[in-house]
Amino acid sequence: MENLLRPVIVVGGSVVLGVLIGWATDRLLSKADRRHPETPLWGLLRRGRIPYQLVLCAAMLRGSYDEAQLLEDHRTGIGQVLTLVLIGSAAWLVIRIAAAIVETSYSRYARVHRDPARVRRVRTQVSLIMRVVSAVVGVVAVAAMLLTFPAMRAAGASLLASAGILGIVAGVAAQSTLSNMFAGLQIAFGDMVRIGDTVVVDGEWGTVEEITLTFLTVRTWDERRITMPVSYFTSKPFENWSRGTPQMTGIVYWHVDHTAPVDAMREKLRDILRECPAWDGRACGLDVTDTTPNTMQVRALVTAKDADDIWTVRVAVREQMVRWLAKEHPYALPRVNTADATLPPGRLPGQASSRDRDGAVHRM
Repeated sequence: MENLLRPVIVVGGSVVLGVLIGWATDRLLSKADRRHPETPLWGLLRRGRIPYQLVLCAAMLRGSYDEAQLLEDHRTGIGQVLTLVLIGSAAWLVIRIAAAIVETSYSRYARVHRDPARVRRVRTQVSLIMRVVSAVVGVVAVAAMLLTFPAMRAAGASLLASAGILGIVAGVAAQSTLSNMFAGLQIAFGDMVRIGDTVVVDGEWGTVEEITLTFLTVRTWDERRITMPVSYFTSKPFENWSRGTPQMTGIVYWHVDHTAPVDAMREKLRDILRECPAWDGRACGLDVTDTTPNTMQVRALVTAKDADDIWTVRVAVREQMVRWLAKEHPYALPRVNTADATLPPGRLPGQASSRDRDGAVHRM
């Protein structure tokens, strides 16, 4: 009877005690979250309840398994498995706690500072720091798991002896990967580009959606995703429309007939902008910038508070101006000139070619 009750009491008691402690801790965090709604820390820490309960159960089972006297022949293997579970769950818990602390710090910073550029910069740095922390914790956890095997400890001396050669080989093989990782850190702390910035890369306009240590994702206006190595942004020029102030100046071009009423177009431009909520009221203007034998080029300058609004202003001005010209001044639209050519003075229609005294031929 004792051989049956002892394993049940030891194993079952360890599991039940671990679950109860985890449940009680979760209830305390829930109460703290309700009492302090101004900080999300307590609610975020509740995300670690599963790895927390795994750590408690694995630690209690690992410490009390010898007293259970269960499966004596496999004691070493079961103890090894419990140790691996304890290390893995502990690493999982550390990552969850670090993520809660980092996210809470970012939330407080975002509430205090109203500058969108600074908030995006901190968000980029926080996301990359969290990835570095997760990678370091994962590597340490895997190393700790491997060191629990006697064979790995025995091979440690030979691994350390060959570390120099392996480091050189790995550095040459992973040269592009390492350069991307350092470029990712440079982007995060050099404030070159941030999550949420509006950029133009290789002629594609979009918003930075994700930044990792090795690659960066840009979401284009038509919802495509462009993924490229972060080293691109440290080695090639690109447009960042979110640097400095987000205010922008946009340009709209029209090709119209030479008889187009430019003054009336200026007045119409002001009327269009007054009715456009995306225009920020800073500046507007309309000028003739170029001419061709058949048309002249008219340019309008408009302003808006950011890249999205400048796009809205430009398309509204372009569409409404063309519609107004077609309705009120149709003669101002480009057309093909089919009138007869004007003859030089002194020439009559149908006059044949004549030869000068020096033999030159003139053709009408």
